Amino acid sequence: MRQAIPRNNGCRISDEWTYREQRVLVMENDLLRIVVLLDKGSDIVTFEHKPTGIDALWKAPWGDIISPGKHITTRPRAEGNFSDFHEGGWQECFPNGGRVCEYRGAEMGLHGEVYGLPWECRIVEDSRERVSAELTVRTRRTPFLIRKTLTISDGLSSLEIAETVTNEGRYPMEFMWGHHPAFGAPLLSEDTYVTTGARTARLDPGEDPDSRFSGETIAPPTAVPGRSGEPIDILRTPGPSDVVSDMFYLTDLDEGFYALTNMSLGLGFAMEFDPAVFGCIWYWIACNAPRGAPFHGRSYTVALEPFTSWPAILTHAIENGTQRSLDPGESLSTALRAGMFHAESPPQSRSELRYHR
Repeated sequence: MRQAIPRNNGCRISDEWTYREQRVLVMENDLLRIVVLLDKGSDIVTFEHKPTGIDALWKAPWGDIISPGKHITTRPRAEGNFSDFHEGGWQECFPNGGRVCEYRGAEMGLHGEVYGLPWECRIVEDSRERVSAELTVRTRRTPFLIRKTLTISDGLSSLEIAETVTNEGRYPMEFMWGHHPAFGAPLLSEDTYVTTGARTARLDPGEDPDSRFSGETIAPPTAVPGRSGEPIDILRTPGPSDVVSDMFYLTDLDEGFYALTNMSLGLGFAMEFDPAVFGCIWYWIACNAPRGAPFHGRSYTVALEPFTSWPAILTHAIENGTQRSLDPGESLSTALRAGMFHAESPPQSRSELRYHR
């Protein structure tokens, strides 16, 4: 589908762009601009609120987007090459969410398969009022098909995602599935606050010298006992000079949503999702940490990631019963909405979210 006469207002869409030799999908209206890397996992690398010029997404400090075909790896990493090509932004994680494991004879690297695969793109709607693109990928080490439709509508600063995963194999398959948007300055600051539908915060068992917490920690997110026993509100994000490296799973969701609101800007980012599918939120805080590769203390970011499962390894999720499973030919469908909003105070529920000028 191609426009005979390109528009300069209302909704617009094009898959005819390239950047650093990668195919790029650009979707926009008068409030929002979305840029998607079609040749790398359908990563969303720009989520720009046009009235303020603020892009919500974090940009990795080690450089711009690089094409895998132009990069020579000095030595293969045991965890896979996610970190070598991580540009920041928003990745999809499937069928493994976090660290390395082996499942059904397949070695699963950091964050699974789909982040490194090229996706097919088909523009399915192109009007001033609404634009949509259907993206499709098949995994290689596992027998899954993922099909998702991205849509933006005129007058709304939000992106809608309708997505389906199908098991094309002959045997039942287990998986974990999540979305991994990482946020950075200026949206992220010491004046930024997180609100969620979660009642419980569970500390990831991995120890980090810059974590504010240790041991098995399960507590309300606003009062998590620190290393010295003092309660810490983890929903207040650290400032740009703080040194913090924490990883939590936010569980027991009353609603499937979160909002990241910068009170000094009066601007926020929100994500809405079905808690029957994405039953937890991974909450990663990396401020001037971690100390090791590839960060070396250079990051200032938090990620809030709707996920089907925890902890951050497929085989461990299977052990605690939070994995998902599909029989041969079976599918799982869901929908998400993500958007930028103006607010005088952090929204406390989905009903308070307003994605318009």
